Amino acid sequence: MSAFLELERSARACFRMAVLMGANTRTYKFALAESLLRFAGEGREEVPLEEFVEPYSMLLAEREREGAAHAPVGHQVGDADFLAVLRREAQASLALGHPTDQLREAAVRSVPAMVMKKFPNVGGAALPVPFYRVAGRKPNRTVVLTPEMRDVAAAEHIAGLRSENRARLSIVEASFDSGIGRGLVAGGVVADLAGGVLRDRRRRRSVARVDDAVRGFQHGRCLLCWEPLADGQEVAIDHVFPFALMDRHRSVAPWRGPDLDAVWNLAPAHRHCNATKSARLPTPAVQERLVLRNEAIIGSPYPLSKAVRGVRDAYGGWPALFVAVLGAYG
Repeated sequence: MSAFLELERSARACFRMAVLMGANTRTYKFALAESLLRFAGEGREEVPLEEFVEPYSMLLAEREREGAAHAPVGHQVGDADFLAVLRREAQASLALGHPTDQLREAAVRSVPAMVMKKFPNVGGAALPVPFYRVAGRKPNRTVVLTPEMRDVAAAEHIAGLRSENRARLSIVEASFDSGIGRGLVAGGVVADLAGGVLRDRRRRRSVARVDDAVRGFQHGRCLLCWEPLADGQEVAIDHVFPFALMDRHRSVAPWRGPDLDAVWNLAPAHRHCNATKSARLPTPAVQERLVLRNEAIIGSPYPLSKAVRGVRDAYGGWPALFVAVLGAYG
């Protein structure tokens, strides 16, 4: 936890930790993040629980319509479990444009008792920033959003955080799915730079956009200049160790170093920073940020961590991998 927070200790960094690094046993935490961002983004301080669970329920209903997996294959639930109610009520809720009474009641019952308790805990420890609390008694409970949560959802950050949350949701859904997930967990993901997306290595199916999937591990900052990647700015996926290294001796011999198109070496950056850097090697400061970023990815649940961990371990650590890059460059 401390390594990820080392470069930026803020409420926003803690929120990203909850989304990116919290345990994934179901997809509920991403729906909770959606509700938190929506109401905090509106500047709300208190939201009736019955209102708060509406975007939570509708996001999961939308994903149910798309056939997404909300839990690992083989996960059994009882008839009264929220997931069972969701499966029964999703279609009717989407037709209404709001949760059915049954789905709303199931969410009101389960959200405070389960996902709200687990969301602020990462690696068995509570995050140092409070985002919410539930106040009052049934049936008049409210969700109280803290000043820190409202700061997280400030206008200049909220669109990016929503995109990151949806990207992580998509990756986790894929890892739960019986067809794609086994390939993702076994082999990780690969980057399709032409489309700017991550794909399942085995079936080459799109999982999430590279920049949305990775930028949270950089605290939403350009890896090159470390300034924020603000909404509306042009973003490029930078080869930290430039792709040109693999091309240098191609006419003489094939590249024998690490794959520079892999996730470990790809970082969201301002387009102008990417253009200015061109084919130059990264500075020591950028290399250090890349290592911390990659270790944060490795510390997150499957499957994105698999793509980075395998490269690091194959070379015995980041220093040895960087030496291998430069050695292959000659």
